[in-house]
Amino acid sequence: MQPSIHSTVFILKKNELISGFSNIHQDLIDRSLKGDGIAQSKLYGLYSKAMYNVCLRITNNEDDTKDVMQEAFISAFQNLGSYKGEASFGAWLKRIVVNKAINHIKRKRVEFTELNPERDEMQEEQPDLTNEQELTVEKIKNAIVKLPDGYRLVFSLYLLEGYDHQEIAGILNISESTSKSQYNRAKKKLRELIE
Repeated sequence: MQPSIHSTVFILKKNELISGFSNIHQDLIDRSLKGDGIAQSKLYGLYSKAMYNVCLRITNNEDDTKDVMQEAFISAFQNLGSYKGEASFGAWLKRIVVNKAINHIKRKRVEFTELNPERDEMQEEQPDLTNEQELTVEKIKNAIVKLPDGYRLVFSLYLLEGYDHQEIAGILNISESTSKSQYNRAKKKLRELIE
């Protein structure tokens, strides 16, 4: 006996509730797993711009970003079999891009300075960058690009990519207090650059 349309819909909804999302590009992922170059090209087209922006925020260099992106997408397609659908495909891919970009930065030996954690934690409670002055998105972007690599990397991972300081510490192999210090120094430097 075949399930009715209503029970099939319930089963689909139940699976979506369990996983928390429904992957709208599953057909392209399945075809890419089978080596379909057209499907891989379409996936690249769907995700490349967003992943490029993520990568550029971390590397701060267009040439490096192009290299990292190529490496990340090759790695993603080679390891597509490890994608289990426990997170959205975009989140899975973003993790690969972020890891590749961070590894690239590490190879360039970005210096992280251990700063005074007590003083920097006190600064963390200061109002955000948008106090009473008008800021344009372009002004902020230009200021972020001018940050030293260590500051920009932690700032981007924390504020723009949503990692917490404990995760950043693990990813960059630094202490959590160093991550917090770098973030606070980045905010202070951004204020100076914007003013």
